Parts: sequence; C-alpha cells; structure tokens
Amino acid sequence: MTDDIDPADFDAAADIDDAATAIREGALVVYPTETVYGLAADATDPDAVERLFEAKGRSRDKPVSIAVPDVDSALDYVDPTDREESFMREFLPGPVTVVTERRASVPDVLTDGAPKVGVRVPDHLVALALLEAVAPLTATSANISGNPSATTLDELDDITEMAAVVLDGGETGGTGSTVVDVEAGTIHRRGANADAVERWLDEQ
Repeated sequence: MTDDIDPADFDAAADIDDAATAIREGALVVYPTETVYGLAADATDPDAVERLFEAKGRSRDKPVSIAVPDVDSALDYVDPTDREESFMREFLPGPVTVVTERRASVPDVLTDGAPKVGVRVPDHLVALALLEAVAPLTATSANISGNPSATTLDELDDITEMAAVVLDGGETGGTGSTVVDVEAGTIHRRGANADAVERWLDEQ
C-alpha cells in the first residue's frame, strides 16, 4: 500500500464522507490510486455512468472497469473462474485490472453490453477509504479522453470542473494498471506489475 499519504494531512473523515455523499447522489469524484488519479461514479447507477462518459468525452464502446475494496466484495459484481479468483487473491489489492465475467448487478452501460468487465482493488489508502464508504465505483483515469493521465492535482485537466469533489492523495505512481484476461492468458495492457503477472500466467 502507498505509505506516503498521512491521513493527518487532510480531514480524512470529512473529505471521504463528502465524496461518498456526492457519489450516492449521482455526482462524479476525482480520487487517487497507486497508479494515476481516477474518476469515480456509482458503477451500479447507469445515469451516473453516462455522466462519466460525457465528462470524459469517452466513446461508449470503450468499457469502464469497476473498483471495489477487496476481492470478497468483487464477487458480488463478477463471477470469476477458480483460476481467475486465485489470480485476484494473489495480485489484488494492487495495480492490476482483471477482466472477468460480470454479474447482472453491473449495468450494460459500463461495458457496452459485453459480458466481461474489468475489476480493480487499488492499493492506496485514500482510494480504499472511499471504497469502504461506497462501492463499487468506476475505475477510469481522471482525464478528458485523449489527454494524459494525471499523477498530481496540478496535472488534472478540465475534468475537475465536472467533479463534485476532488480528493488529494499527493503524487501517485504514474504507471497505469496492467489489464489482464486470466482465462485467455492475455495481457491487454502492460503496466505496473506486468512482469509478475506474465510469470504467474506462464507458471499456473
């Protein structure tokens, strides 16, 4: 877990509570992860997810992943195979997104109707505190589509104007998560921990 975020540096309870309330009301929130800053909406609220797509200017045929506080919580929203669940318990929390079968609780708008969704458990104090308060959230970078991802608040683009709350987690790791389909043995995007993921896929 990221160790350089001291909850004493900000009014943690108030900030997280404000962010969770905003999300429950259908608003968007910028939050830090161990990779880059993310944009959160209630992942089970199709209207909120639509607002996220509009805010990012993101094509609806580009799926958005979900974030949850732990693997056990993920099982309420995805239906992994034994191999996928074993992988999830090995690598999550961490900078890895696992693509697996979604349950009916995950709305079509997140995946453009596709049967699989990416699931993420970020290894970051602030992100996990938010997810303990409200989940599942969308797990997508906090930027207008086509713009660089942000690792500090100063790098955030106009997306902040569309967010009700921005949670400051200092500087993040900077490398996006590795996106993997465990059953297919395919790494869709190499990011943090990609070499370890590749070794696991080869050895298991």
